[in-house]
This record gives sequence, C-alpha cells and structure tokens, in this order.
Amino acid sequence: MFSLKQSKAFVHMRLPHLLTAIIITCGSALHAQESVNSAGGNAAGSGGSASYSNGQVVYTTNTGATGSVAQGVQHAYEIFPVGISNLQNVSIAAWPNPTADMLVLNIGNYKQASYTYVMCDAQGKAVLNGTINAAQTNINTQQLAIAAYFLNIYDQRNQQIQSFKIIKN
Repeated sequence: MFSLKQSKAFVHMRLPHLLTAIIITCGSALHAQESVNSAGGNAAGSGGSASYSNGQVVYTTNTGATGSVAQGVQHAYEIFPVGISNLQNVSIAAWPNPTADMLVLNIGNYKQASYTYVMCDAQGKAVLNGTINAAQTNINTQQLAIAAYFLNIYDQRNQQIQSFKIIKN
C-alpha cells in the first residue's frame, strides 16, 4: 500500500501526463466546420470582412423517412407570392413557377372587372404587360431572359392588388 506522501507524489508526477492525454483525446474528437473546396479566400472593405468559398466537392447527405438533408450545402428557399394582397373575395394564382415559356394566371371568382398585369425585371423596368379579360390568362414568357421577375396585378382603378415573384428558366 502507498503512503499518503507517496500517493501525492504519484498524482503530482502523473497528473500533467494524464491531463495532456485527456486534452489530446477530447480535442481530436472536436471539429469545427470544415469542407473541401476548390477555391476561396477573404474579402475586406470599409464595411467589414467576409470569408468565402466556392466549389465544395465533398458533402454528406442523410436520408430519413420524412426527407433528406445535405450537410454543408446551402439550399435556396423562396416563398411565393410576394407583396401585399388587396383582394376581397378574389383569389389569384400564377403557375408554373418557375416557368419556361408560358405562365398561366388564374383569377378565382372572376367578375367582369377589367384587370391588367405588368411584369417587371429586377430593376423595375416593365418587360411585359397586358389586359386580363377572362378567369384564366396565358402569358407568353418565351422571349424573356432567364431571371427573376415581378408580376404585378392591377384592378380597374389601377391599384396594385397582387404581386408574384416569377422565376423564368
């Protein structure tokens, strides 16, 4: 059996080695966010700085019964429509969104009111416009460039009643 003095000496000699072993073991199990990228860097300006990366070539995907998630990959999520609806007893829908060449605009509970539409690009420049004279109107988007647009619907008093964000692909 060790005496108290020998026990203290043993602990005193071995404690730094024991702590070092614990730190190394636990430290190797902790990882910060990491990814394998093809390029990246840091950007700085008068407003602050940011780190960026592009070309992430390795990521993991976990799949479950209700869906999947790709770790380390950013997925865009957009909600449609945008803007404030000023409609009373009228519903407006636009599909398919994203669209390739034809956008369908449907007005539920359509009354013989005269509606108009204006499609604007990201800078607010009108690229398409027309009159809506039926419950369902087809809008030809084939000549538009691939981009995001805003489809604004106006009533007969020229007040905006609905706005949609439309993706042209």
